[in-house]
Amino acid sequence: MTGKRSPVFSRQELHDKRAKGEGRFNPEAPAGPDLGPDFWGNVTMVKPSERKGVLLKLDEDLIETFKRLAGGKGHLTLMQNVLKSFADAQSK
Repeated sequence: MTGKRSPVFSRQELHDKRAKGEGRFNPEAPAGPDLGPDFWGNVTMVKPSERKGVLLKLDEDLIETFKRLAGGKGHLTLMQNVLKSFADAQSK
């Protein structure tokens, strides 16, 4: 993780930004480079692995640590990434 978090906006703030034309799409942005026909030539479709829900009871201090590290939201994804990294390291 880079530590850089995306900004968080309320529903009203998002509505106001869109009303002012401050959405993600910028019609005045320069066009990107022409990628050409060979760009997609070696593409392989990768399906994400299916996830399975589990009930996992954890110590409260552990949960609070992950919430702190994730900046509040995203702590479950952070836990998933840590567990996946551990599992990958064990399989090497």
